[in-house]
Parts: sequence; C-alpha cells; structure tokens
Amino acid sequence: MDDSTTYVPPKIWQWKEDKESKFASINRPISGPTHDKELPVGKHPLQLYSLATPNGVKITVLLEELLAIGKEGAEYDAWLINISDGDQFGSGFVEINPNSKIPAMADHTTTPPTRIFESASIMLYLAEKFEAFVPLQGSERAECLSWLFWQMGSAPYLGGGFGHFYAYAPEKWEYPINRYAMEIKRQLDVLDRELSSRQFLCGDEYNIADMAIYSWYGQLVVTGLYDSKEFLDVDSYTNLVRWATEIHNRPAVKRGRKVNRPSASGIAERHDASDLDALEK
Repeated sequence: MDDSTTYVPPKIWQWKEDKESKFASINRPISGPTHDKELPVGKHPLQLYSLATPNGVKITVLLEELLAIGKEGAEYDAWLINISDGDQFGSGFVEINPNSKIPAMADHTTTPPTRIFESASIMLYLAEKFEAFVPLQGSERAECLSWLFWQMGSAPYLGGGFGHFYAYAPEKWEYPINRYAMEIKRQLDVLDRELSSRQFLCGDEYNIADMAIYSWYGQLVVTGLYDSKEFLDVDSYTNLVRWATEIHNRPAVKRGRKVNRPSASGIAERHDASDLDALEK
C-alpha cells in the first residue's frame, strides 16, 4: 500500500457521522434513546421485541420448540423492531435493553415485569423457566453452556467481521476478508469435527446450544449467509451440513424462522399460533 493511502489513526478518535452508509442509522458511539416511543404490550405474558436476524431467530425458534412440546406458558407476542428505522433507540426499547440491540424480552408473569436482554441470556432464562432444552445439572449442563457461550463469543467474527467486510463494506479489502475468512473456516472445522461423533453438539439431546449455533452457522451452511457458501466451501464440512439440515427441517424451526420477518416468506409480528398457521397454508 502506498504511504499516501495509509491510514494514520489520530491521537483521539472522533465520530464522523456517515448518512449514506447502509448502517448509518444503526451504528453510533453513544448509548441511550434518540426519541420517545413506548413499546406495545400484547395479550401473552412473554413479550418479544425483535427482528429475524440470526440473533432474533434463536429466540423465536426456542419459543416455537417449547410450544411444540406442549409448554403453553411459552405463548408469546413478537413485535417487530426495525433496526434500519432506529426502533431500537426508542425510549421503551432502551428501558428493556440499554444496549439497544435486538432481541429483548419482557416477562409479565412477574411484578414488575422482568426484562431480559442478550440472546443467550434470553434462551437460558426461557429454558430454565420451562425446564426444557437445557440440562439442569452436572457435566451435561456444563457442556451445553460451554457451546452456548462459544457461539456468543464466536459469532461476532462471522457477523461483524466476515459478514461486514465480505458483504457490506463499501470496498473489498483483501486483508480483513482473508483474516475473517480464516477464522470462520476454523470455527466451521471446530463444529464439523465435534459433530463427526455426535448427532447434536452435546450428544444425543437437542438443546439451546444447537438452536443458538444453528441460527448463525447452520443457516450459513444451509442457506448461505452473505452469499458466501461457495467462497467458504461450506459443503466440505459434511458433518456440519448434516446437523444443520436436520435442524433446519424441524417444524418448529421452520416456524421460528418466519417470525419478525417482514417479507413474503414471513410475518412481521406474531400474536397467536394462527398467524403462522395461516402463512403455512
């Protein structure tokens, strides 16, 4: 790189607001609300405020899986938070999640309602509340939580790193793409090796670790996040593809992927099981 184009960081970084970037309305270096807006509350005890990104899909898949095994208390209202429109910076949303990231949830079975934010925290809260899809003690629990938090620590490389520079950056830069592609392929290999001797990540039982990791890495190898399937050669990870395809085809997973998805393949909001039933007809 020519010296004239080499970036030299200033002594003190200052934000230069970019109003043209795809992420101009999403990213800023300060927290707190930008406008007053109360959140709606529906008829069910569980109120979800989200969008069908991989992190949002984790929660709706778990809720649909809970309903599928007869946990009636898991009925929920799912309200759309359009992050491109800045809904996550409304005062009501910030009260539930001061970090202004989806998903966020309020449990109205408690007084006052319990707020839960961060996707893994929501998953663990729900799984423990309904005593399903998470081991409650022993080495099995440790294994499940290890994989759940592996996903939380690893996915930023896939989304904010690889996805950003490969798909969203205004220009293609070789160094960051190569750096993050190498890390993503290492992570795919970790999963593929583990799944060579296990049906699911923790053994024979499907749990929240599978749901969380599927939402990012399973969707990557099945549907091709960022149109990167060929670039990353995901079909070579045969054990991972087998696992991801099995989860992808579960009825509850199919339903969960459609919630908070404002498109022809989904529904923007979900307030009753019949909302999804109608979509499937």
